[in-house]
Amino acid sequence: MAVEENVELMRRWFKEVWNEGRTQTIHDLLAPDGVGIGEHEDGRPLRGPSEFVPFVERIRGAFPDINVVVEDAFGAEDKVVLRWSATMTHRGDHLGMPASGKRVQITGITIARIRDKQIIEGWDNWDQSGMLKQIGAYGPPTSLLKSA
Repeated sequence: MAVEENVELMRRWFKEVWNEGRTQTIHDLLAPDGVGIGEHEDGRPLRGPSEFVPFVERIRGAFPDINVVVEDAFGAEDKVVLRWSATMTHRGDHLGMPASGKRVQITGITIARIRDKQIIEGWDNWDQSGMLKQIGAYGPPTSLLKSA
């Protein structure tokens, strides 16, 4: 595929998977043996659509109104890089805590490697701690607040 086609494939991924919640697109665009790194808090990779679909359902279950905007996208050879931002409201308990109703804004960068019109590897770096802080999952240690 041409670089431009790879960039469009990734734009489609963000639009359909994240903004529209189309899990079929995961099956269409993520290779069965595709690997995603950076989604889980503990660093373990996601492998294939069978593991990526529950991850998307978990995030969209917590933030059903997620809206991801691709701010920049470019590619070289078989890789695409996207800088994105997202806004969303914490309306579900899918993160292991009750919905806070709080509005969240985060940013991230995704690098994907594409072969035969499918994502075979992806690396994500996104503001997970900022998201958790914004919904009230944690804050600064109280000892830091007392010294301020």
